[in-house]
Amino acid sequence: MPVSTPGALWRSSHPGPTSIVTALAVALGWSAGLDAARMGVLALAVFAGQLSVGISNDAIDAPRDRMAEREDKPIARGEVSVRIAWVAALAALAAALVLSALLGWGMLAAHALALGSAWSYNARLKSTAASIVPFLVSFGIFPSLATLSAPEPAVAPPWTWIAGAALGAAVHLTNVLPDLDDDAAAGIRGLPHRWGPRVSSAVAAVAVVAGAVVVLVGSSAGDPSAIPAFSWACFAAVVVVAATTLAVAFLRPPSRTLFRLVMLAALLLAVQLVAAGRVLAA
Repeated sequence: MPVSTPGALWRSSHPGPTSIVTALAVALGWSAGLDAARMGVLALAVFAGQLSVGISNDAIDAPRDRMAEREDKPIARGEVSVRIAWVAALAALAAALVLSALLGWGMLAAHALALGSAWSYNARLKSTAASIVPFLVSFGIFPSLATLSAPEPAVAPPWTWIAGAALGAAVHLTNVLPDLDDDAAAGIRGLPHRWGPRVSSAVAAVAVVAGAVVVLVGSSAGDPSAIPAFSWACFAAVVVVAATTLAVAFLRPPSRTLFRLVMLAALLLAVQLVAAGRVLAA
Protein backbone atom coordinates (compact mmCIF):
# COMPACT_ATOMS: atom_id res chain seq x y z
CA MET A 1 0.00 0.00 0.00
CA PRO A 2 1.53 3.39 -0.99
CA VAL A 3 2.41 5.71 1.85
CA SER A 4 0.67 9.10 1.96
CA THR A 5 3.15 11.96 2.30
CA PRO A 6 0.67 14.22 4.16
CA GLY A 7 -0.17 11.31 6.45
CA ALA A 8 3.50 10.61 7.13
CA LEU A 9 4.13 14.30 7.85
CA TRP A 10 1.16 14.42 10.21
CA ARG A 11 2.45 11.42 12.14
CA SER A 12 5.86 13.09 12.27
CA SER A 13 4.38 16.22 13.81
CA HIS A 14 3.69 14.54 17.18
CA PRO A 15 -0.09 14.74 16.62
CA GLY A 16 -1.06 14.26 20.27
CA PRO A 17 0.87 17.23 21.72
CA THR A 18 0.11 19.32 18.60
CA SER A 19 -3.63 18.80 19.04
CA ILE A 20 -3.55 19.34 22.82
CA VAL A 21 -1.53 22.57 22.60
CA THR A 22 -3.85 23.89 19.89
CA ALA A 23 -6.91 23.05 22.01
CA LEU A 24 -5.31 24.79 24.99
CA ALA A 25 -4.76 27.90 22.85
CA VAL A 26 -8.45 27.93 21.92
CA ALA A 27 -9.45 27.52 25.56
CA LEU A 28 -7.17 30.36 26.63
CA GLY A 29 -8.53 32.46 23.77
CA TRP A 30 -12.02 31.93 25.16
CA SER A 31 -10.77 32.85 28.64
CA ALA A 32 -9.26 36.04 27.22
CA GLY A 33 -12.60 36.95 25.59
CA LEU A 34 -11.59 36.63 21.93
CA ASP A 35 -14.30 36.65 19.28
CA ALA A 36 -14.71 33.64 17.00
CA ALA A 37 -12.68 35.10 14.12
CA ARG A 38 -9.65 35.97 16.22
CA MET A 39 -9.88 32.67 18.06
CA GLY A 40 -9.86 30.84 14.71
CA VAL A 41 -6.74 32.66 13.52
CA LEU A 42 -5.06 32.03 16.88
CA ALA A 43 -5.86 28.32 16.62
CA LEU A 44 -4.47 28.11 13.07
CA ALA A 45 -1.32 30.03 14.05
CA VAL A 46 -0.62 27.79 17.04
CA PHE A 47 -1.46 24.65 15.05
CA ALA A 48 0.96 25.63 12.26
CA GLY A 49 3.64 26.47 14.81
CA GLN A 50 3.26 23.11 16.52
CA LEU A 51 3.46 21.32 13.17
CA SER A 52 6.76 23.09 12.51
CA VAL A 53 8.13 22.11 15.91
CA GLY A 54 7.11 18.47 15.68
CA ILE A 55 8.23 17.85 12.11
CA SER A 56 11.55 19.65 12.56
CA ASN A 57 12.20 17.57 15.68
CA ASP A 58 11.81 14.31 13.77
CA ALA A 59 13.78 15.62 10.79
CA ILE A 60 16.71 16.49 13.06
CA ASP A 61 16.46 13.18 14.91
CA ALA A 62 16.08 11.03 11.77
CA PRO A 63 19.67 9.65 11.85
CA ARG A 64 19.35 8.69 15.54
CA ASP A 65 15.91 7.20 14.98
CA ARG A 66 17.21 5.06 12.12
CA MET A 67 20.00 3.72 14.31
CA ALA A 68 17.47 2.94 17.05
CA GLU A 69 15.15 1.34 14.46
CA ARG A 70 12.21 3.45 15.64
CA GLU A 71 9.16 1.99 13.92
CA ASP A 72 7.00 4.93 15.04
CA LYS A 73 9.04 7.53 13.14
CA PRO A 74 7.91 7.96 9.50
CA ILE A 75 10.95 10.03 8.47
CA ALA A 76 13.39 7.48 9.86
CA ARG A 77 11.42 4.70 8.13
CA GLY A 78 11.72 6.48 4.78
CA GLU A 79 7.98 7.11 4.42
CA VAL A 80 8.82 10.73 3.71
CA SER A 81 12.23 12.20 2.86
CA VAL A 82 14.16 14.47 5.19
CA ARG A 83 14.14 17.14 2.47
CA ILE A 84 10.35 17.13 2.19
CA ALA A 85 10.08 17.16 5.99
CA TRP A 86 12.25 20.26 6.18
CA VAL A 87 10.21 21.99 3.46
CA ALA A 88 7.03 21.19 5.38
CA ALA A 89 8.47 22.33 8.72
CA LEU A 90 9.69 25.65 7.31
CA ALA A 91 6.42 26.22 5.43
CA ALA A 92 4.48 25.59 8.63
CA LEU A 93 6.76 27.98 10.52
CA ALA A 94 6.22 30.69 7.90
CA ALA A 95 2.45 30.15 8.03
CA ALA A 96 2.49 30.40 11.83
CA LEU A 97 4.31 33.73 11.70
CA VAL A 98 2.10 35.18 8.95
CA LEU A 99 -1.06 34.20 10.82
CA SER A 100 0.38 35.64 14.05
CA ALA A 101 1.08 38.93 12.27
CA LEU A 102 -2.61 39.15 11.34
CA LEU A 103 -3.36 39.31 15.07
CA GLY A 104 -0.85 42.06 15.79
CA TRP A 105 2.86 42.73 16.16
CA GLY A 106 2.83 41.81 19.84
CA MET A 107 1.38 38.39 19.07
CA LEU A 108 3.91 37.94 16.27
CA ALA A 109 6.84 38.78 18.55
CA ALA A 110 5.61 36.53 21.37
CA HIS A 111 4.87 33.58 19.09
CA ALA A 112 8.20 33.98 17.29
CA LEU A 113 9.99 33.88 20.64
CA ALA A 114 8.04 30.80 21.77
CA LEU A 115 8.72 28.97 18.50
CA GLY A 116 12.38 30.00 18.45
CA SER A 117 12.72 28.57 21.93
CA ALA A 118 11.06 25.30 20.87
CA TRP A 119 13.25 24.98 17.78
CA SER A 120 16.36 25.59 19.93
CA TYR A 121 15.36 22.55 21.98
CA ASN A 122 15.12 20.43 18.83
CA ALA A 123 18.39 21.70 17.41
CA ARG A 124 20.64 21.46 20.42
CA LEU A 125 19.30 21.94 23.93
CA LYS A 126 17.51 18.59 24.24
CA SER A 127 20.90 16.92 24.73
CA THR A 128 22.08 19.29 27.45
CA ALA A 129 21.37 20.00 31.11
CA ALA A 130 19.53 23.13 29.92
CA SER A 131 16.89 21.05 28.12
CA ILE A 132 14.15 22.37 30.41
CA VAL A 133 14.77 26.03 29.52
CA PRO A 134 12.84 26.08 26.22
CA PHE A 135 9.82 24.58 27.99
CA LEU A 136 9.94 27.23 30.71
CA VAL A 137 10.18 29.97 28.09
CA SER A 138 7.64 28.69 25.55
CA PHE A 139 4.99 27.61 28.06
CA GLY A 140 5.57 30.73 30.12
CA ILE A 141 4.82 32.89 27.09
CA PHE A 142 1.90 30.74 25.95
CA PRO A 143 -0.98 32.44 27.86
CA SER A 144 0.10 35.79 26.39
CA LEU A 145 -0.53 34.49 22.87
CA ALA A 146 -4.24 34.68 23.69
CA THR A 147 -4.21 38.09 25.35
CA LEU A 148 -1.97 39.58 22.65
CA SER A 149 -4.46 38.38 20.02
CA ALA A 150 -7.22 40.61 21.43
CA PRO A 151 -8.30 43.86 19.72
CA GLU A 152 -6.65 45.65 22.65
CA PRO A 153 -3.56 43.48 23.08
CA ALA A 154 -1.95 43.05 26.48
CA VAL A 155 0.63 40.75 28.02
CA ALA A 156 -0.99 38.17 30.31
CA PRO A 157 -0.63 38.73 34.08
CA PRO A 158 2.64 37.55 35.69
CA TRP A 159 0.96 34.69 37.53
CA THR A 160 0.02 33.09 34.20
CA TRP A 161 3.68 33.13 33.14
CA ILE A 162 4.64 31.26 36.32
CA ALA A 163 1.80 28.76 35.94
CA GLY A 164 2.66 28.21 32.28
CA ALA A 165 6.33 27.67 33.10
CA ALA A 166 5.39 25.16 35.81
CA LEU A 167 3.23 23.30 33.30
CA GLY A 168 6.10 23.32 30.80
CA ALA A 169 8.53 21.95 33.37
CA ALA A 170 6.17 19.10 34.22
CA VAL A 171 5.58 18.28 30.56
CA HIS A 172 9.30 18.17 29.79
CA LEU A 173 10.34 16.18 32.83
CA THR A 174 7.77 13.46 32.14
CA ASN A 175 7.29 13.49 28.36
CA VAL A 176 10.65 11.82 27.80
CA LEU A 177 10.29 9.18 30.52
CA PRO A 178 8.98 6.41 28.22
CA ASP A 179 11.94 6.95 25.86
CA LEU A 180 14.80 7.32 28.37
CA ASP A 181 16.56 4.12 27.29
CA ASP A 182 16.25 4.85 23.55
CA ASP A 183 17.41 8.43 24.09
CA ALA A 184 20.41 7.31 26.16
CA ALA A 185 21.42 4.88 23.42
CA ALA A 186 21.24 7.74 20.93
CA GLY A 187 23.45 9.98 23.08
CA ILE A 188 20.67 12.31 24.28
CA ARG A 189 21.25 13.38 27.88
CA GLY A 190 18.86 16.15 28.77
CA LEU A 191 17.95 17.13 32.31
CA PRO A 192 15.43 14.28 32.86
CA HIS A 193 18.02 11.75 31.66
CA ARG A 194 20.53 13.09 34.16
CA TRP A 195 18.04 13.12 37.03
CA GLY A 196 16.41 9.78 36.27
CA PRO A 197 12.72 8.87 36.32
CA ARG A 198 12.16 9.10 40.08
CA VAL A 199 13.64 12.55 40.64
CA SER A 200 12.18 13.89 37.37
CA SER A 201 8.69 12.69 38.31
CA ALA A 202 8.96 14.09 41.83
CA VAL A 203 10.13 17.51 40.63
CA ALA A 204 7.39 17.54 37.98
CA ALA A 205 4.75 16.74 40.60
CA VAL A 206 5.98 19.56 42.85
CA ALA A 207 6.07 21.96 39.88
CA VAL A 208 2.45 21.18 39.01
CA VAL A 209 1.31 21.80 42.60
CA ALA A 210 3.26 25.07 42.67
CA GLY A 211 1.60 26.09 39.42
CA ALA A 212 -1.82 25.23 40.81
CA VAL A 213 -1.18 27.40 43.88
CA VAL A 214 -0.11 30.29 41.65
CA VAL A 215 -3.30 29.99 39.57
CA LEU A 216 -5.45 29.84 42.69
CA VAL A 217 -3.87 32.93 44.25
CA GLY A 218 -3.23 34.92 41.07
CA SER A 219 -6.66 34.51 39.50
CA SER A 220 -8.38 35.66 42.70
CA ALA A 221 -5.95 38.48 43.52
CA GLY A 222 -5.30 36.74 46.84
CA ASP A 223 -8.97 36.72 47.90
CA PRO A 224 -10.02 33.11 48.69
CA SER A 225 -13.72 34.07 48.60
CA ALA A 226 -13.35 35.02 44.93
CA ILE A 227 -12.14 31.56 43.89
CA PRO A 228 -14.83 29.56 42.04
CA ALA A 229 -15.72 26.11 43.38
CA PHE A 230 -14.51 24.49 40.15
CA SER A 231 -11.05 26.04 40.59
CA TRP A 232 -10.90 24.65 44.12
CA ALA A 233 -11.90 21.24 42.76
CA CYS A 234 -9.16 21.36 40.10
CA PHE A 235 -6.62 22.40 42.71
CA ALA A 236 -7.61 19.56 45.02
CA ALA A 237 -7.38 17.07 42.16
CA VAL A 238 -3.90 18.33 41.23
CA VAL A 239 -2.71 17.90 44.81
CA VAL A 240 -4.13 14.37 45.07
CA VAL A 241 -2.59 13.25 41.77
CA ALA A 242 0.75 14.88 42.61
CA ALA A 243 0.83 13.20 46.03
CA THR A 244 0.08 9.87 44.38
CA THR A 245 2.90 10.49 41.93
CA LEU A 246 5.38 11.12 44.74
CA ALA A 247 4.31 7.94 46.50
CA VAL A 248 4.61 5.85 43.34
CA ALA A 249 7.96 7.44 42.45
CA PHE A 250 9.62 6.44 45.71
CA LEU A 251 7.77 3.27 46.68
CA ARG A 252 7.64 1.40 43.36
CA PRO A 253 10.06 0.69 40.50
CA PRO A 254 9.97 3.33 37.72
CA SER A 255 7.27 2.65 35.12
CA ARG A 256 5.00 4.37 32.61
CA THR A 257 2.59 4.94 35.50
CA LEU A 258 4.73 7.89 36.60
CA PHE A 259 4.43 9.45 33.15
CA ARG A 260 0.64 8.99 33.10
CA LEU A 261 0.17 10.40 36.60
CA VAL A 262 2.18 13.56 36.03
CA MET A 263 0.59 14.16 32.65
CA LEU A 264 -2.83 13.85 34.32
CA ALA A 265 -1.76 16.40 36.94
CA ALA A 266 -0.48 18.70 34.17
CA LEU A 267 -3.79 18.37 32.31
CA LEU A 268 -5.68 19.28 35.49
CA LEU A 269 -3.44 22.34 35.92
CA ALA A 270 -4.22 23.41 32.34
CA VAL A 271 -7.95 23.03 33.05
CA GLN A 272 -7.55 25.06 36.24
CA LEU A 273 -5.76 27.81 34.32
CA VAL A 274 -8.59 28.05 31.81
CA ALA A 275 -11.25 27.73 34.52
CA ALA A 276 -9.78 30.73 36.32
CA GLY A 277 -12.30 32.73 34.30
CA ARG A 278 -12.06 35.63 31.93
CA VAL A 279 -9.28 37.29 33.90
CA LEU A 280 -6.28 36.75 31.63
CA ALA A 281 -6.38 40.26 30.22
CA ALA A 282 -6.97 41.87 33.61
